[in-house]
Amino acid sequence: MADRKYLLLQRGATEKQEAPSPGQMEEMYAAFNAWKEKYKANIVTMGGRLAPGGKVLTVSGVMDGPLIESKEIIGGYMVVATESYDHALEIAQGCPGLIRPGSSCEVREIMGP
Repeated sequence: MADRKYLLLQRGATEKQEAPSPGQMEEMYAAFNAWKEKYKANIVTMGGRLAPGGKVLTVSGVMDGPLIESKEIIGGYMVVATESYDHALEIAQGCPGLIRPGSSCEVREIMGP
């Protein structure tokens, strides 16, 4: 079976959190680099962090966004390719983006040709 693609949406809490110390940042980058190396065969694109703000387009027009109606906001994304949803979840579970309190990762299969 051909690999399927999955979108990993990195979410974080909207409330302000204390910035990590330089030592904590070093640990997070080391964990992130180890995770990237482990799953490099599955990572299609690292996507990246999303800038704050943006625009929301509706049938009524364009407004400033994102519209924060929940306690979390999408902070970044990536695309992975793997043989199963379970393996995509395993990849997402190991992502260091889940280290910070209030963070999560939504995993969605990309449908298409």
